[in-house]
Amino acid sequence: MTDKPLSGRKAQAARNDKLILEAAHEVFVADPEAPIAEVAKRAGVGISALYRRYPSKEDLLRKLCADGLARYLELVSEAVEAEGDPWEAFRAFMRGVVLADTPSITVRLAGTFTPSPEMFKAAVDGDAANREMMKRFKSAGILRADVENGDLQMVTESICSINIGDAERTRAVRLRALELYLEALREPGAAPLPGSPVSDEEMGARWIPRNMKE
Repeated sequence: MTDKPLSGRKAQAARNDKLILEAAHEVFVADPEAPIAEVAKRAGVGISALYRRYPSKEDLLRKLCADGLARYLELVSEAVEAEGDPWEAFRAFMRGVVLADTPSITVRLAGTFTPSPEMFKAAVDGDAANREMMKRFKSAGILRADVENGDLQMVTESICSINIGDAERTRAVRLRALELYLEALREPGAAPLPGSPVSDEEMGARWIPRNMKE
């Protein structure tokens, strides 16, 4: 059974929503303090159309981050369920995270708004999914034993901080850098890693609104 095509008005609303979210990613990752009007301008939609969908900047930020988290969870699920070479499954997961650019959202927007209860629940689900994924790849003997989820997050955040202006060139350089990191993550490691990995609690604390920390 195929889905019925959207009516003209609904199809336009769906297109506008996609344009708004793509523009919001570009605008707020570049400048978290940017006004919401800049998103409407970048998306090529009227400010009234944007406000009908997202009444406030916080609503838009929550949607943007929730979608990023949902995409990340999809990638984790795909990695856990993938058949074939486990190393290629892990590599595909890391490439997917870098290409989706979800780490940029965390780095730039964490602490700038109040997450919804649904986002906190998704984060808890994500922690469980991450543990399952790490267990799978360590059991397969392709991921070094002293690497934890926090290490992977720091790697992808570092890679997604690369920005050399042109989007296509930036993407290519990020993927090149990822291949260097992947060699360091692969079992066996050359030497034990120093210190301890970033914990789930430390990563979660970044989402507490900054005005609540003062």
